[in-house]
Amino acid sequence: MAARFGGLLSPALLSPSFLSPAFIAALGAGAISVLAFAPFGLFPLLVLSLAVLVRVLERTESARTGFILGLAWGLGAFLAGVSWLYVALNRYGGMPMPLAALAILLVCLYLALYPALVGALYVRLRSGGTASRALLFAALWLLSEWLRGVVFTGFPWLASGYSQTPPSPLAGYLPVIGVYGLGGVLAFISALLVLAPWPQWRTAMKPVALVAGLVAGLLVLGAGLGRVAWTEAEGDALSVALIQTNFEQGLKWREDQFVGVLQANLRLVRESRADLVVLPETTLPALVDRLPAGYLDLLGDMVRERGGALVLGVFTRGQPGQIHNAAISVGNGPQQHYAKQHLVPFGEYSPPLFGWFYRVADIPMSDQTGGGPGQRPMALLGQRIAVNICYEDLFGAELLASLPEATLMLNLSNLAWYGDSLAQPQHLQIARVRALETGRPMLRSTNTGMTALIQPDGSVEAVLPAFEQGVLEVEVRGYGGMTPYARWGNWPALALAVGLVFLVARPRRRECQ
Repeated sequence: MAARFGGLLSPALLSPSFLSPAFIAALGAGAISVLAFAPFGLFPLLVLSLAVLVRVLERTESARTGFILGLAWGLGAFLAGVSWLYVALNRYGGMPMPLAALAILLVCLYLALYPALVGALYVRLRSGGTASRALLFAALWLLSEWLRGVVFTGFPWLASGYSQTPPSPLAGYLPVIGVYGLGGVLAFISALLVLAPWPQWRTAMKPVALVAGLVAGLLVLGAGLGRVAWTEAEGDALSVALIQTNFEQGLKWREDQFVGVLQANLRLVRESRADLVVLPETTLPALVDRLPAGYLDLLGDMVRERGGALVLGVFTRGQPGQIHNAAISVGNGPQQHYAKQHLVPFGEYSPPLFGWFYRVADIPMSDQTGGGPGQRPMALLGQRIAVNICYEDLFGAELLASLPEATLMLNLSNLAWYGDSLAQPQHLQIARVRALETGRPMLRSTNTGMTALIQPDGSVEAVLPAFEQGVLEVEVRGYGGMTPYARWGNWPALALAVGLVFLVARPRRRECQ
């Protein structure tokens, strides 16, 4: 077999062994990709990481080996990038260390199946020259990341496009084609750089020049799109106080700490001076109807006396037996309510057949019900504020339902579950992408970080240090208008990707399997 393919293949490259050079290269490339994301911000490394994956895939003719190499890349990326989930299961969920480690390994193996599928399909379907192969890899990569974001409710954390927030010149694509479309652009550039005949540039000057020109053109176009103001500020500036409570997750739910948590919330609201005050997700660790009598009225009075309003995270009741992770408003105007729609599997509800999980983990308020679709933005102080809670802001297409009505986006989060880890800066970067996609400012009030104001161009105007209690006082204006992505969502990018697969894919015989 190796002789037939001109020495391109070797037993080590075809072997599924974890010690094969190709497997190790793919594993390392996946791990290195994490450095492209926050807090490191080495965004060109994402292109390099995917280029290594394309390189090792090009050196095999076996779809089975392609699957294994894609799996290796995914394992490297997710074990390095989201292993902070272990903290939630072990330290705060009470799951024994071996079980928690096994659970994270299984989660990362599942997530790695998506790049594994790309590897297998790319090897099986590739044909033609540089352009055809690069387009096929880009289309498969885009579709795999989208699938990872929707299958089994989705987990799109570390989708490649998140790495390209400003100052990346490719950030300008986000308001046009969204995070998955940008992931396709990154994959296309990576494949072009690998597949171009660089060693033969003297005899193949034209194709090499075309590839170099195309890559440069994509970078220039992205930079140009980044200068376009898709939306416009409207109305007067609103003063906002974003509160970071910094309650220790291990203490927050203890009965002997309950009164202290309530008093701390009162103090922080009293110290704020803005028109709109925001407390983070589940800042009150109890059902709203079990709070002390008059507590909510007291909070409301503190902001009402200056004509302001307060938005806070708390658990509410829905239909009989239902509990919602919710945000409510008090103060100026009637009380308004938003119930989290996209819940976290295992953390906020048990998927079917997984009831056993809660016999080995202890997670408070873990039997929740999602809020219904079509919830309107909160009308507060002349603004229409679209609330999303915690990791709901990973699902950009779902946030578009509030547009064009919403003038501001507001995220309430509690990442204390994950300790001092990559989760906080990675989540802030995700919020930056949502601001770019929607053309709206994103306000963030979090328990432990990172509390921030993000402008529609993805810039972080102000941010509090993580794991410090404080109040971030900012002024923000609402925005109107629609970005191309806000109008069309993911459908143009997905349709193009599917069309490209049908156009350039050429299934080959299975003789090399």
